[in-house]
Amino acid sequence: MPRYALRIEYHGAPFAGWQRQADQPSVQGAIEAALARLEPGPHTIAAAGRTDAGVHARGQVCHCDLEKDWSPFRLSEALNHHLKPAPVAVVACAQVAPDWHARFSAIERRYLYRILPRRAPLTLEAGLVWKVPGPLDAGAMQAAARQLVGRHDFTTFRSTMCQAASPVKTLDAIDIAEVETAAGTEVQARFRARSFLHNQVRSLIGTLERVGSGAWAPGDVARALAARDRAACGPVAPPQGLSLTGVGYPDDPFA
Repeated sequence: MPRYALRIEYHGAPFAGWQRQADQPSVQGAIEAALARLEPGPHTIAAAGRTDAGVHARGQVCHCDLEKDWSPFRLSEALNHHLKPAPVAVVACAQVAPDWHARFSAIERRYLYRILPRRAPLTLEAGLVWKVPGPLDAGAMQAAARQLVGRHDFTTFRSTMCQAASPVKTLDAIDIAEVETAAGTEVQARFRARSFLHNQVRSLIGTLERVGSGAWAPGDVARALAARDRAACGPVAPPQGLSLTGVGYPDDPFA
């Protein structure tokens, strides 16, 4: 039974998240339904990360097992045909070893969060960024973010519904910069780690935005981290600014 790795892009707005839901649309459900149009199911696919409702992806990775020996090109073309009109696309496909796993073989996840400070309503960027009304100090946000890099107990910055066995994670990098776009000067935050806790990135961004707006000092973030208390976290940032941009593997199946 051949196994295939799929790199997936999707707009998260219409979905209740990646994970299949009994009564709500999900990205996993859309892909499994498309697979069922190619071969009788049921199909169960596994992903590198379970993105929340409203979160987007440009580099999600999942795998599926099929009876037929498909060429990667034909499989991606067929899936994209049956995924219409859902905002989901297979952007790369590769046959992998039977023991390769989209989640357990991964050694890195990368996320991007986009914040657009401007007063005017969003048009072209609506649903893709977090619009805030006032300017942000990206330098202060980066100074605060440095205190979060490394191995820490992130109890403060994880959802109370998080099912991870431990709140201890290692953040390899947080890079925050201003980027000029046609819509205005965005603040973009890039996160890199082997794995993340539930709501960790959005919790961190909500707190770092407080620093950027001047409501918090950079040192307040270190104190919130040390508190190991969810009540010490700033507001959780909305999902629409967040995208899973890539997943790293020891050997890239799409190379």
